[in-house]
Amino acid sequence: MHVHILGICGTFMGGIAAIAKALGHKVTGSDLNVYPPMSTQLEALGIELIQGYDVSQLNPRPDIVVIGNAMSRGNPCVEYVLNNHIPYTSGPEWLKHHVLQNAWVLAVAGTHGKTTTSSMLAWILEYAGLNPGFLIGGIVQNFGLSARVTETPFFVIEADEYDTAFFDKRSKFVHYLPKTLILNNLEFDHADIFKDLDAIETQFHHLMRTLPSTGKVVYPSGDEAIGRVLERGCWSERESIGKEWTYNLIKADGSEFDVIFEGHVKGKVTWSAIGLHNVHNALVALAAARHVGVPIEQGIDALAEFISPKRRMEIRGSVNGVTVYDDFAHHPTAIKTTLEGLRAKVGSEPIIAILEPRSNTMKMGVHQNTLLESLDSADAVYLYEPDGLNWSVNDIANQYGAFCSKQIDEIVSTVVEKSSPNQHILVMSNGGFDGIHTKLLDALSKNGKQ
Repeated sequence: MHVHILGICGTFMGGIAAIAKALGHKVTGSDLNVYPPMSTQLEALGIELIQGYDVSQLNPRPDIVVIGNAMSRGNPCVEYVLNNHIPYTSGPEWLKHHVLQNAWVLAVAGTHGKTTTSSMLAWILEYAGLNPGFLIGGIVQNFGLSARVTETPFFVIEADEYDTAFFDKRSKFVHYLPKTLILNNLEFDHADIFKDLDAIETQFHHLMRTLPSTGKVVYPSGDEAIGRVLERGCWSERESIGKEWTYNLIKADGSEFDVIFEGHVKGKVTWSAIGLHNVHNALVALAAARHVGVPIEQGIDALAEFISPKRRMEIRGSVNGVTVYDDFAHHPTAIKTTLEGLRAKVGSEPIIAILEPRSNTMKMGVHQNTLLESLDSADAVYLYEPDGLNWSVNDIANQYGAFCSKQIDEIVSTVVEKSSPNQHILVMSNGGFDGIHTKLLDALSKNGKQ
């Protein structure tokens, strides 16, 4: 079968492409921006990539076109597909029918921590010899991949609540048919498609309706929004963090802690991850793995070898005693927990926070009143103000005494000028931030030679 993918270079659609190729299909695809690393990964698999959306790419006619959720009416290829009655589907629906229908699906949903928790879970199953397939929104460093398909029944998927396609406005995760479901947390996000938290809770309720009675949902007992979702209907087994599962911190930064199940200490996790949020992520991953038969003790051993996904507190380099980190945090809660984890690790050493408000929700100004409070753990805050916002980052920065600039190079030069040994520079954005990490490291290196 010839599968052609519109919007192929996104992490999710790129994963679909890799899986389709592994299943023996001819796979081609296009995107507006075809560039590394996804382009090189796909080309290495023998997948033909096309820059842009000229309709000539649909001749000869593919057997089916998989349309990414970034595509909309008016796109030349979308219009051609509709006008010429070419069979089409969404990425989640294609995955459902070709991979997930007969699998034991372990889905990880929630506002924060999906990529990290999915990566933990996939690694625990791999360590236990279960050889899972997976599709995750980031490179899983223990595998060096974001997606794969195997011959075992187990499949781990990052279950995003964002909409499926221009023709299917349900959340992606309603297509995934989980038997094991992690609900990590639930807050208002994606203001570009959801009007309020209640609208998101409704989608999570729809997800709960797809879980079989033989399935299991793992969730934090203290999350009010998840509590409301469960009250609307839960027909499956439950296991919660805070009741069945608890922990005892041995080190304040979360790098060492006891795992406690039903009141009994099952072992000690000693690993490279930090932050209380990652302790919670670890517990839900252990609980989900236990549902498919992985002993808790074996899961704990696996976590000792877990490597966090790229862009999750990833150290990009250290120059003259100054360490530069890259993190995906783009919501006040994620920003707060990330900074608190780093603070617990470095103690009183200075933390410099640099933030790009890049997500659609951030750009809309939904979080502007809570943004600076989430940065309280930093010693100094630098904010980038991109063009096209409907609110003033500068006004917020002035209220809190933070530095704000429309020029990335100005942020770099100001930060480097004030740098000193034992500083930690944490860059937060859900995009590339114009290569600011490399610019900081290069400038720090030059500064040290002067």
